[in-house]
Amino acid sequence: MESPHEHQQTVLLSRIITNVEKLNESVMVMNKALQEVNIQNMNVELVAQMFKNYQSNVLFHLEATENLKDP
Repeated sequence: MESPHEHQQTVLLSRIITNVEKLNESVMVMNKALQEVNIQNMNVELVAQMFKNYQSNVLFHLEATENLKDP
């Protein structure tokens, strides 16, 4: 004869396992979304670096040609 406590523990363990599986699925979805965000952030970072370099080159050119004026 099965103990009522054993049955209750089995039911609880089953619920825990189900919830952990759902949690793992959610974490995998979140990780995928974060990977996509990181890829987009790399693109934004690249454009920002290009603009910074362009701005530096413009400043250098204006100083070299003595065309830099006060704002």
